[in-house]
Amino acid sequence: MRTKLLDLHTGGSESITDLTGMCRDFVAETGGDGLLHVFVPHATAGVAVIELGAGSDDDLLAALRDLLPPDDRWRHKHGSRGHGRDHVMPAFIPPYATLPVVGGRIELGTWQSIALVDLNGDNPDRQVRLSFLTGAA
Repeated sequence: MRTKLLDLHTGGSESITDLTGMCRDFVAETGGDGLLHVFVPHATAGVAVIELGAGSDDDLLAALRDLLPPDDRWRHKHGSRGHGRDHVMPAFIPPYATLPVVGGRIELGTWQSIALVDLNGDNPDRQVRLSFLTGAA
């Protein structure tokens, strides 16, 4: 298994970060078939396969704001106001995605991108682990 750790700065507010280019570069070096596993080792972030741009990323953040309001309803109380929702979000957008790779290319659909979803303004620095599992010959 090949692996690489990415260090990202997501800022101090809700964000969606496009990981697609970094993932493509990582698997292109293999030239082979297998699986790309994208994992975020954080309790308050997730990985989504979604169309980015054209408003979809803003729509996702708005939907998460509606579903998980940043208010005082959350029992998980440390951090900034509404931080408890950040810990619930990965139940809806998991901290991982696994994607097929054929001939060193991620087999994404036409409008699909790989994105880091981060609602936690308290932690502006994130890591993403990319792992390539080679297919059996």
